[in-house]
Amino acid sequence: METSQMFAVCGEALMDVYPNGANATGMALDARIGGSPFNVAVGLARMRQPVCFVSAVSTDFLGERLMRALSDEGVDSSTVARTDAPTTLSMVGLDERGVPSYAFHGAHGADRQLGLKDIETLPDAVRALHFGSYATVVEPVGSTQRALVERSKGRRFISYDPNVRLNVEPDVDVWRRHLAWMLPRTDLLKVSDEDLGLLVPGVALDDFGAQALAQGARLVVVTRGGEGSVAFTRQARASAPPVPVKVIDTVGAGDTFQAALLTWLAERQLLDGSVLAGLPAQRLGEALQFAGAAAAIVCGRRGADMPRRSELQA
Repeated sequence: METSQMFAVCGEALMDVYPNGANATGMALDARIGGSPFNVAVGLARMRQPVCFVSAVSTDFLGERLMRALSDEGVDSSTVARTDAPTTLSMVGLDERGVPSYAFHGAHGADRQLGLKDIETLPDAVRALHFGSYATVVEPVGSTQRALVERSKGRRFISYDPNVRLNVEPDVDVWRRHLAWMLPRTDLLKVSDEDLGLLVPGVALDDFGAQALAQGARLVVVTRGGEGSVAFTRQARASAPPVPVKVIDTVGAGDTFQAALLTWLAERQLLDGSVLAGLPAQRLGEALQFAGAAAAIVCGRRGADMPRRSELQA
């Protein structure tokens, strides 16, 4: 089901660079378009949701490839600022289970250069905003995003995924402070149990859910990798088991889950914080199952190759 509501996804766009075997003079590399928010935007577009991408993208050859990808996927790029700063590179290593580790090269990258002048106008159709990952905590883009959150609070649906990257911002207290700042301004918080282990070590999932809801979030969703997911509102709790899949890698799985969850809500006209807070457990479980099925598909592929809406059941 298509909707006239538009999403705006805010954050970084970069190149994920994978090792592709040693050769006589060094090592071959495989560079793929990426960045958590970029992936969420593409995922929404593939699920037939109108979406624009709010970011700064380099004018270098890698930035041009990122822009072409947005166009090819049907993501509105009119909200993208262009800069001659270089494209950020994320070097991705995979362990024997397909779990990625990252090394970022982007201290002065293009995706940090979004300024206040670049967010003056959004398409009138934007009714929901998604924020996440390191663009929320590095400058100047972090301050720009906070200004956009403040302008949108109470007027647009706000979604947030911390997606902690300590190799970009190593001070975990910076991430904790931003989470605390976002919670009163967030309708949907999606967070991995791995991130919670960093942000609130030793706190049980149910306790964290209750705390986050008390601080203002309307719906809290925790993804647990191979253990499925769990969701909390003030009135209900639901969980969903993992979808069996032969894992190739998990790159983009959380972003795919996010895009699918937002799609499920949009298709049912549930992008409203007060309505979201009243969802019964059965409906929450359905949302988790839909998003988990989408994440399983991407885990069975190499790289962040998000599924299209036609690959998922209603």
